[in-house]
Amino acid sequence: MKAVMCVRHAPPEALEIHDLPEPAPGPGQVVVEIAAVGLNFSDTLIIRDLYQVKPPLPFSPGAEFSGHVAALGAGVEGFAVGERVCGYVTSGAARQRVAVAAEFLARVPDDLDLVKAAGLIVTYGTALYALRERGELKPGESLAVLGAAGGVGLAAVELGRIMGARILACASSPEKVAFAMAHGADAGFDYAQGDLKGALKAFGGQAGLDVVYDPVGGEMAEQALRALGNLGRFLVVGFAAGEIPKIPLNLLLLKNCDARGIAFGAQARSNPAWLRDAIGELMGHARDGRISAHVDATFPLERCAEALGEIAGRRVKGKVVLTTG
Repeated sequence: MKAVMCVRHAPPEALEIHDLPEPAPGPGQVVVEIAAVGLNFSDTLIIRDLYQVKPPLPFSPGAEFSGHVAALGAGVEGFAVGERVCGYVTSGAARQRVAVAAEFLARVPDDLDLVKAAGLIVTYGTALYALRERGELKPGESLAVLGAAGGVGLAAVELGRIMGARILACASSPEKVAFAMAHGADAGFDYAQGDLKGALKAFGGQAGLDVVYDPVGGEMAEQALRALGNLGRFLVVGFAAGEIPKIPLNLLLLKNCDARGIAFGAQARSNPAWLRDAIGELMGHARDGRISAHVDATFPLERCAEALGEIAGRRVKGKVVLTTG
């Protein structure tokens, strides 16, 4: 079978296509014939050894996928050969077939496109975990989303709308702002306008913002934190800007607010039952049209390097997905 392989830590152009032996399912595992692989910003980091999870070389990137059950290992119940499934593996999905523990799989309804299903798990799962479990977002609260047109940003806009928040979408161009607003944001801010802190404070009003969702980091993080109100929550999702900000802790004291880390992967790996429930909920939203599961572009497996380059260059709105067919 064909597989995208990271044989040395380097930028995407160093990835290679290899022919590997067919996987066999171990006890409790399922072999999935992969139809689509969702790519994420974390994939651009893991291949350069800049991510918190460090798989041994060589490995395939790709944390989420969809496809059909090809074989069942000993002890697996609840799945049948030929069923449509999606799953989460942290890394290793960018290949034609993968063996994965059954507990990290969920069924995909017949009326949900497999390409969309492959791109739901990480971005929308991150946003769901961030806004509901960690952010405790309530109806009517104000939510500012940085990087609002990217995968995790768009997911936060759409899920924030479902949860009843007032949403300010912040992005790096007028086109990206317009894209986020078309998907449910109440207002938008283009970073080129300059005064991010002022825009955030204006949107939050006298009471200040309730929640900031930040997958960008860099110099904007402190500006956003300063716009929080009393008991506000600053959700640390990632660092797409490339710089991990150093937040003055006195701001948390003076503003009586929280900074909360969002580690979707750790949550998913430690609580597979939560992951299955979350995937089921998200697929229900996608089927009913409450979330778009927007796929900006698809690439064949062999063009994985090009696809990751698009993500690294922050040129993507929503998701990029690899296909094997």
